[in-house]
Amino acid sequence: MIAKKPQRTRRAAQPGVRSTKKNLLASLGLSVVDYKNTAALRVFISERSKIRSRHVTGLTVQQQRQVSTAIKNAREMALLPYPGPIASH
Repeated sequence: MIAKKPQRTRRAAQPGVRSTKKNLLASLGLSVVDYKNTAALRVFISERSKIRSRHVTGLTVQQQRQVSTAIKNAREMALLPYPGPIASH
């Protein structure tokens, strides 16, 4: 006979307690995103120069679109780096 795997138990979610994401745009005190503000845009870019997702940044859909458009414009103007290949030694 084949042995059965033990059932994993999930931890029950506490009702009424929900972790809310901090909106990074609001914490920076910005209401409008500008492609020339590279210091603020670098918060939304990973160390490999990739745009961070909404899941990580906690932005709304509209804010994420504004940020990604501003990052793309800043990359086009050579203010921010494009993501490149991984450098091997």
